[in-house]
Amino acid sequence: MVTLGIESTAHTASVGIVDREAKVLSLASDMYRPAKGGIHPREAANHHVEVLPGLVGQALDASGTAPGDLDAIAFAQGPGLGPCLRAGATVARMLSLAWDRPLVPVNHCVAHVEIARVLSGFDDPMLLYASGGNTQVIAYARGRYRVLGETLDIGIGNFLDKLWIELGGTFPGGPALEIEARSGSELLDLPYSVHGMDVAFSGILTAALALHARGARRADLAYSIEVTTYAMLTEITERALAHRRRATVVLGGGVACNERLRNMVRAMVEERGGSMFAPPRSLCVDNGAMIAWTGHLARTAGRSVPVEGSAVEPRQRTDLVPTPWRAN
Repeated sequence: MVTLGIESTAHTASVGIVDREAKVLSLASDMYRPAKGGIHPREAANHHVEVLPGLVGQALDASGTAPGDLDAIAFAQGPGLGPCLRAGATVARMLSLAWDRPLVPVNHCVAHVEIARVLSGFDDPMLLYASGGNTQVIAYARGRYRVLGETLDIGIGNFLDKLWIELGGTFPGGPALEIEARSGSELLDLPYSVHGMDVAFSGILTAALALHARGARRADLAYSIEVTTYAMLTEITERALAHRRRATVVLGGGVACNERLRNMVRAMVEERGGSMFAPPRSLCVDNGAMIAWTGHLARTAGRSVPVEGSAVEPRQRTDLVPTPWRAN
């Protein structure tokens, strides 16, 4: 039996099908790209409503799966943009009712942990989760995934998007800024905003735009932004490793695709005698396969909900979601 998962927390609509061994049988995704500016939640939701039925069909066809082969329908319950979450949840409810399959809600952040955990082979790693709306260091303890450190204002991905758009670019900003940073050479003076186990990015955004207004080269600015902010993330990850006496780290989220961030975290972890793993890009960014896999884990632990109990939770916290499949 296999599980179908629907991801729709932000700009990406995605449908994945995985088996009980965590093999990804198919993955179909489509990203909303605004003509200008950042994500418009209602427009992104309309995009998801339009493309999700086709993505479901693509995923079923590519995997050779019939509806009757499915063990469950999983969907991202939160956190995320409300209109986008509701678009995916509505499709999941329709499929659950039409095909008489259990409906399983999944926390988006936990899904990033679980897909990286199973792919890495690490039993109990720490996750550095760096994406548009979320920046967290996460570890498991006493029945829940615990947030050991996080952003105090905006997510690292949202910060990169805002900066790049202000510099004249288009959404999404992270990949384009990474390319620009390769041509940079001068490390500009930017705030290093670490507060214990937490980080903040809004002040760095203001400082970066001020430097740009005074004539700083865009390539040098991009380079300096990457070095500064990724050093901040590496620092709080190392502090969390020391606090929890862990040796393994996995990465998750769209920003975790960045090679500079991967190399900085890898160097830090290996200097401590540990190991680091980053999933392939298709499973590091938001994707339906991670929802499907986590839905499978939750379903095998007895978790499912009726349609009337499947409301989305845009502000759902990682550390408030039970993970009964990890009880043993």
